[in-house]
Amino acid sequence: MKRAPLLIMAAGLVAAPAWAVSLPAASPDQPRPDNAVILESLAPGESLTAGSASLVPLMAADMQANQANGVDAPATGGSDVGKPIDDITFVKQATESGYKEVNSAKEALPQLQQPELKRIAEMLVSDHTGANARLAKIADTKHWPVPAPPVSGPPPSGTASSDFDAKWTAEMIAGHERSVSMYRAQAQAGEDQDLRRYARETLPTIERHLAELRRLQK
Repeated sequence: MKRAPLLIMAAGLVAAPAWAVSLPAASPDQPRPDNAVILESLAPGESLTAGSASLVPLMAADMQANQANGVDAPATGGSDVGKPIDDITFVKQATESGYKEVNSAKEALPQLQQPELKRIAEMLVSDHTGANARLAKIADTKHWPVPAPPVSGPPPSGTASSDFDAKWTAEMIAGHERSVSMYRAQAQAGEDQDLRRYARETLPTIERHLAELRRLQK
């Protein structure tokens, strides 16, 4: 009579499918699945028997895999680098941005009150004029169109408003933020090798302008 339980257990092992028997044993540190969760995963009318108990490790592993697949990957952030525009569009926008910075700085020089802002305006005129000249040379070798410089208007007359320095600084910061984003994208993923090199070499200058303007913003 004592052999009866042993014969029943042996019969259960024989009845279990080969793939269920070959599953690796769960690690001692691995939490056991809740019985209520296992029962919910059974088909209607199915119950846990001696043979179906061998399905527990398989169901637990499948549940863990489904949970892992349902978790979204964390979004990569912290960078304002966008998709680069095409090369000809970059030449157009970068050139026009350079013209705007130069003209704005020239017009602001007689009206700025802070000596530090005057120094930055002079730096903008010099740096952006040189950058536009280098960009135009690259475009010329590739037969790409370059926007013509805008016609300069008459110099501003009258006394500047008391908040002119603050408004000009805010305008320059916004323009340089857009330029930094555009140049970063071109430097990292632009199509043309010469334009990528130009963007990489010019980007630190624009970033320095932006840092100086932000430092003096009030």
